[in-house]
Amino acid sequence: MQLPIGLIGPGAMGLSITRALRRHGFPVHVRDINPERNALALAAGAVVEPDPATVAKHARIVITVVVDGKQTDEVVFGEHGIVDTLQPGGVVMMCSTVAPEYTVGLAKRLAERGILTLDAPISGGPARAEAGTMSMMLAGPKAALDLCAEVLPAMSDKRFVVGDAPGQGGTMKLVNNLLAGIHNAAAAEALALGLKAGLDPRKIFDVVMASSGMSWMFGDRIKRLIDHDTQVAAALPILTKDVGLALEMARGMQFPLPVGSAAHQVFLGTLAHGHALEDDNTLIHYYRALTGVELP
Repeated sequence: MQLPIGLIGPGAMGLSITRALRRHGFPVHVRDINPERNALALAAGAVVEPDPATVAKHARIVITVVVDGKQTDEVVFGEHGIVDTLQPGGVVMMCSTVAPEYTVGLAKRLAERGILTLDAPISGGPARAEAGTMSMMLAGPKAALDLCAEVLPAMSDKRFVVGDAPGQGGTMKLVNNLLAGIHNAAAAEALALGLKAGLDPRKIFDVVMASSGMSWMFGDRIKRLIDHDTQVAAALPILTKDVGLALEMARGMQFPLPVGSAAHQVFLGTLAHGHALEDDNTLIHYYRALTGVELP
């Protein structure tokens, strides 16, 4: 019998992780504030619990896949939180993208209760999470990594231990997501320019993906855009938040990020034009609002 795993937040990424763990035979206990997400996790073979404390009662490893530090605090330390029942020596594996200093503080508070923290941001999107091919940036004590040694390969085939101190994983994730945000904004800008000049969007896609301008973000986001795929695989506010966190981290080090700052403005401009509930492949609408360019 595989080690029971707890998971808080079976959203887009969390549900995919749940499915990957179930495929590898792990019993998974989950909780989400959204009943629809709980229902999907139940259909995937997970056990839905009434609160995070009950999840932690059944598992020595609890994975959190919530939006930010505020939600992490709520599920860990709030009413019926993880710390109410997770036994000393257990691990909170935090997969959310948050400010590194938040993770440092979280690890200290959990250590006071004898609980280990594994800083474990994830990247790659829901499809790769479900396939077990997403990347993970891991930082934490050896005891946490050892306890999670069996479950981590079921979650990811691209695992990078970037340090032994919680916070280092989040720092690496912000470096990655800064670049992801820049690539996303640049992809939208280049596509918009080509459309304004009268080029066919599918020809733009084919040429760029076969040439020096290609990027993973262009291949993923622009393909879904020109295919009119409106499914929200990566909500726009999430990457907006992540690029903002990278800017805050750099500001604290008095480090300039002129390209990242420009990309962040594209994200903010797209949100300001009413696209907060859409996928982050909709940055083209920022250029539509500025120039009138439209997808055919």
